[in-house]
Amino acid sequence: GMIKYILDNELYFKDYVVNYTNAPFIVSEKFEFKDGIFSGYNPEKRTYDKSTWVFEKDEKGIPLKDMTLQNPRCVFQLLKKFYDRYDLNTVSNITGTSKEDLLKVYEKFASTGKPDKVGTMLYAMGWTQHTIGTQIIRAASMIQLLLGNIGMAGDGVNALRGESNVQGITDHALL
Repeated sequence: GMIKYILDNELYFKDYVVNYTNAPFIVSEKFEFKDGIFSGYNPEKRTYDKSTWVFEKDEKGIPLKDMTLQNPRCVFQLLKKFYDRYDLNTVSNITGTSKEDLLKVYEKFASTGKPDKVGTMLYAMGWTQHTIGTQIIRAASMIQLLLGNIGMAGDGVNALRGESNVQGITDHALL
């Protein structure tokens, strides 16, 4: 829902998104998704053939880009298309969080998408203990990339762990 909010309201840090992410890259014409299922899915094996998940390239093998982010096959437009279904009503119904509270969170966190601001996401074991934990972390990372909150002091997606031997004590500086 926050990704859709950021995109719909153009609150992303455009200079960062264009120059430091793969958002302008043009994806293969063979790539598609429908109802959350990406091209190459084999329902019998429950696996994906990712051969269509590639960027279009020029004659030198360099990925093609649309720095305006307008090409319907650029990563940015495909991201918008994918997250379009997560409107405020849908997210509120799924999470049980009021629309008013969701908007407060969206507005406050999206305000960090500026060159002179940063925002961090700190999470404990809860996110990673879900069967969809990988998607939760990935969505958080996409939010941070859209806002330009990667590579700056005080930003990112940061795991807090209770034991010093988990993930090589990566949370030491945060604690």
